[in-house]
Amino acid sequence: MRLAFRATLFAIVGCLTLFRISAAGAQSSDTILINGKIVVYDAAPAQALAVRDGKIAAIGTTTEIRATAGPSTRVIDLGGRTVIPGLIDSHIHAIRAGLTWQTEVHWIGIRTLAEALDRLRAAAKTAPKGSWLIVAGGWTARQFKEDRRPTETEIAAAAPDHHVYVQELYSRVLLDPKGFAALGIPSDLASRITIERDKDGAPTGWLTGDNRAISELFDLLPRPDFAQKVAGTKAFFRALNAMGLTGVIDPGGYNLPIADYQPLFQIWRERALTLRVRYSLSAPRRDHELEDFQDLTQVLPMGFGDDWLRFNGIGENVTWGFYNNDKPTDAQKEQLADVLRWAVSRGMTAIFHWHNDKAVHHLLDVLERINAETPIRKLRWSIAHLNDASVESLARMKAMGVGWLMQNAFYFRGEAFLGQRGSEPLRFVPPIVTAAKMGVPIGGGTDAHRVMGPNPFVSLQWMLDSKTVGGTVMRGPEEIPSRIEALRIYTEGSAWFVFDEDKRAALAAGKLADLAVLDRDYLTVPVDEIGGIVSLLTMVGGRVVYAAGPFESDEDSVPFR
Repeated sequence: MRLAFRATLFAIVGCLTLFRISAAGAQSSDTILINGKIVVYDAAPAQALAVRDGKIAAIGTTTEIRATAGPSTRVIDLGGRTVIPGLIDSHIHAIRAGLTWQTEVHWIGIRTLAEALDRLRAAAKTAPKGSWLIVAGGWTARQFKEDRRPTETEIAAAAPDHHVYVQELYSRVLLDPKGFAALGIPSDLASRITIERDKDGAPTGWLTGDNRAISELFDLLPRPDFAQKVAGTKAFFRALNAMGLTGVIDPGGYNLPIADYQPLFQIWRERALTLRVRYSLSAPRRDHELEDFQDLTQVLPMGFGDDWLRFNGIGENVTWGFYNNDKPTDAQKEQLADVLRWAVSRGMTAIFHWHNDKAVHHLLDVLERINAETPIRKLRWSIAHLNDASVESLARMKAMGVGWLMQNAFYFRGEAFLGQRGSEPLRFVPPIVTAAKMGVPIGGGTDAHRVMGPNPFVSLQWMLDSKTVGGTVMRGPEEIPSRIEALRIYTEGSAWFVFDEDKRAALAAGKLADLAVLDRDYLTVPVDEIGGIVSLLTMVGGRVVYAAGPFESDEDSVPFR
């Protein structure tokens, strides 16, 4: 009886599949991808998929999908390659990074200090004499084989006719011998910066300070012009496409004045975006947060935009008194509560920047007060970072419907945490599996490009092997997700925070055709090779926005929409 029931069930499923394929074939597909390994969540991989009108029209065998093709259908033979849903970085400073991407020297992913200095030398050959060569971040000394930072003497030798600015995370900056004077550092900022000195008391060229001080130091550098910002944004987005990214959630943050959203808007108007961008507004002025948010959003309602560019509320700096402040005053708590009451009244999503669990109760207390007045669950608020989240904090977040934006910060900073807290707490940081089992919404990301490189596959590998860039193992096996679980965090998980989980982030009929064809199989390649995976073809809304190698001729031109 049971076998007969199963046979009947399989027959029904088979008929529905054939009906779906037939219905899709009633109108020819725009593009079909065949002979591949299509990652389908909750099912075995498929061989092929069809795209029509920017969406996935059908998924099935190569034979079934070929039947949907017409005379003008583009056919892409995958040659057995793996296709995954387009990756979505849920917390990346992509707008800011794009502004300066083409006017910086990048040390992201470099494994030796010698190569890093070579990049300075190469940049010095083409940059005008006396100009600044800027390394804005995305690197740490632990990534270098030499396991040390560069010296003032080394950067001066690499670029003797230029000023050099090298920033490591938000911790320190190295300047060339004349750089300090050239920046014209004002006295109030100079008082908040420490000049590092060697054993003889001589300055080393390195300056240290907190996040705010380092950010203000960066703001003293010459800025690219508008055309450079537009070109840099396009170039950075293309670089993200090459990593399999089809969407980003940008939280605003330091060094991003309101006027600097204009290059992004220009590209959107040109219909030249190659990523789906969801952006937030951070409070531009201290002690004017509510006033500024009210003014800036008078004609910018929550969700304003389209499938390519959409406004997604406020954050990550909601109020300055709650930004990198572990001891907010009662007045600062009231200030945050006032802003959040307004946000609730406007249906605004909010992102909160918080690094540690020991002080996050200050934020959660305010959120619970607001939630008691008006439930916030439907607004999908989130806390970014919170690397050492406790079960208690996660439970409080879940009760309100607050999600967690989790990044691979400890890929760079794991050893520092180990030195501060010891090996036992390290086993549970960050508590990825615990949070998932509790039902806390989780989005994957990097927080690039100042404090981390933007490569999502580096982040995915770190999620799966828990190793820092220096090779230190962090989390225990109980906090290691499966490959599919990690991928879902980076796709469906991230999409949840921008109300898009039903529209994209999975390869299924009816969803937007956002996907990446990989050079290696994410599901089977050794874990320590995942960080090296690249996309050979990236599609957003049915358009091939990036193609390389065997698919190079398939790339579509822009503008489109």
